[in-house]
Amino acid sequence: MANLAKRITVDLEQCGGRPCIRGMRVRVTDVLDLLAVGLTPEQVISELPYVELDDVRACIRFASQRLDHTVVTEESSGLTPNCHLVLHFG
Repeated sequence: MANLAKRITVDLEQCGGRPCIRGMRVRVTDVLDLLAVGLTPEQVISELPYVELDDVRACIRFASQRLDHTVVTEESSGLTPNCHLVLHFG
């Protein structure tokens, strides 16, 4: 697969600065939403003009990297069982 930075772009002047595919107005979330409702990657590329299979793979990889975070356990954090940890993604 091509370099992720070449497939997923962010432009503050486009789509509210949300991650898009190769500078097009196709957001990463558009692709992920289609996958989430059950479309296959092949169906996604037939629904979205100019989107390539490697773009779909890049969206999945991008989401995976954005959601990858350290798992905090009770022992490693010093939290008591009644404490709650809130993670903010952004």
